[in-house]
Amino acid sequence: MCGICGTLDLQGGSTGPGLLQGMANRLRHRGPDEVGFYTDRQTGLGHTRLSIIDLAGGHQPMSTEDRSLWITFNGEIFNYVELREELIQKGHRFATRSDTEVILHLYQEHGEQCVERLNGQWAFAIWDAARQKLFLSRDRFGVRPLFYTQTGSRFLFASEIKALLACRDVAAELDLEALDQIFTFWVTLPPRTAFRDIWQLPPGHSLVVEDGRVRTRPYWRLEYEAGSQTGSEERLTDELLALLLDATRIRLRSDVPVGTYLSGGLDSTFITALTKSLVGDRLRTFSVSFEDGAFDEARYQQEACAYLQTQHSDVHCTAEDIGRIFPDVVWHAEQPILRTAPAPLYLLSRLVRDSGYKVVLTGEGADEIFGGYDIFKEAKIRRFWGRQPASSFRPLLLKRLYPYLDGIHRQPRAYLEKFFCVTAEDLASPFFSHLPRWRATSRAKQFLTQEARRQALSAVSELESALPATFAWWPGFTQAEYLEAMYLLPGYILSSQGDRMAMAHSVEGRYPFLDHRVVAFAAGLPANLKMKVLDQKYLLKRAAAGRIPESIRRRYKQPYRSPDGISFANAEYVEDLLSADRLRRDGIFDPPAVRALLQKFRKGQARGAGDNMALVGVLSTEVLLDKFRQDRGQETIRPDFEAVGASLVT
Repeated sequence: MCGICGTLDLQGGSTGPGLLQGMANRLRHRGPDEVGFYTDRQTGLGHTRLSIIDLAGGHQPMSTEDRSLWITFNGEIFNYVELREELIQKGHRFATRSDTEVILHLYQEHGEQCVERLNGQWAFAIWDAARQKLFLSRDRFGVRPLFYTQTGSRFLFASEIKALLACRDVAAELDLEALDQIFTFWVTLPPRTAFRDIWQLPPGHSLVVEDGRVRTRPYWRLEYEAGSQTGSEERLTDELLALLLDATRIRLRSDVPVGTYLSGGLDSTFITALTKSLVGDRLRTFSVSFEDGAFDEARYQQEACAYLQTQHSDVHCTAEDIGRIFPDVVWHAEQPILRTAPAPLYLLSRLVRDSGYKVVLTGEGADEIFGGYDIFKEAKIRRFWGRQPASSFRPLLLKRLYPYLDGIHRQPRAYLEKFFCVTAEDLASPFFSHLPRWRATSRAKQFLTQEARRQALSAVSELESALPATFAWWPGFTQAEYLEAMYLLPGYILSSQGDRMAMAHSVEGRYPFLDHRVVAFAAGLPANLKMKVLDQKYLLKRAAAGRIPESIRRRYKQPYRSPDGISFANAEYVEDLLSADRLRRDGIFDPPAVRALLQKFRKGQARGAGDNMALVGVLSTEVLLDKFRQDRGQETIRPDFEAVGASLVT
């Protein structure tokens, strides 16, 4: 993993090294091992390297032998060994053992379509000097970030937004429409980011800058063909196991040691078991434990590492720890967040790095592609209730689904019916599966000023326009899968909780479940092999049988959570950032409403996820503004509510 950055003058003007150096300096946490630059008359490429493959020969930016192509690359191509052999057979000659050089030669052979041959996680830019063409690409699920903007005639790109802001001509403006999306979906809808006029290249897309024009195109889409995977459960189980074993095998390709994250759940334990079967003894595993038993899974982590005989380390996380590091977490996330869950993962990656490791395999992706989240089970129960709304038994299933949410067990039926959205109108919505989550999340919008509310577009309407034309006619289970896999996964799980927290400490995460072959296999499974009645990840559990402790294979899914509002009880910066003067100056949140919310927490009267997400959302937004204000040396940030797509202007 690395940090990449670059500039291109669309009118053929010169590019000096000073800006590139400033951009690269903002990315040193992503690549502390080396820094490199390439510049010509109008183009500049920068690279900060985290050395993992071909430690001696993989320097970047890298060129072909004739120097007609240059690349700066962040990521790993896991099938580079096979691709390299194919290219050698076609007459290509290689000067290094790196996967970076394979991309260059594959581009020579296939042009822009080269990305369709890649199995990996990547964000890269190729400067094609002969054609005066800049080609950028991002992997299928957006594991690796890639942002871009344009100021005047200059096009800029980078792995992180903070690197783009090294250019003083790029304004650091918070986009209120993006904030509305985050306060609905937890994420912005690509290509939007939290910052106005700074864009992300959507997952599964490539971008070309040529002849002064910028164009993007998708090279991959997630397509569901439920039932196209046929055969007995035994045959499909064997096929899934073989795919996962190979996906894990090629993700162990590294010239540095590889460990795994071990949460104590099915997914990470299974990946650890597959890894152990491939690497043998002395596999290092890493986890987070919590002071609060409501969040802690240490018992299962210890059971898994004892069963698999791994060398295990954990970082113990308290609520006070979360409050202390939260500003740094937001700085790296580069967008407001609604939960504190990224913070323990920030501490975990620091533990990994301090232990001398740069690479870990994790279980991310399994819940999205095999139907593992409670939201899938919840939607099925809600539909079951909605078919007999007068039933007194059916609502009780929802209380059994969430034993860790004390609040809903005390609520009357009328409240549950409203909270879980089971009216006829709700049942007819193509977003039925996500309505309770989005409505709970949207509570944070109550704390916006009237001016800020007026400037935000309808987040749901914008999502509707981005979906496939046939989405409304898909089965409900498939609709829920798509929303999780295409939005929450890349925009939050792999970003705020994934790449950004790991790379804050120069650690690379790898995700066998997101091998595109595994994803395609899962997309072809009938829904009842993902969730049989209410048994989630049914086929995956079959594949894990005999490889992990039976208690973990069968355990009730405990979603990864961490202490939220309580984490800020003793955080001194909260009073300053949420003071009436500060809030009035920034103009986003209503000071009396925020003050009332803080009082609820101080009096122990805060209730449920809605209050917690509202506090974390408001606070993270103000932290983000404060961090970028300090970074740019700005004393004030004022909203410009008259501008089109109004945003906060520094």
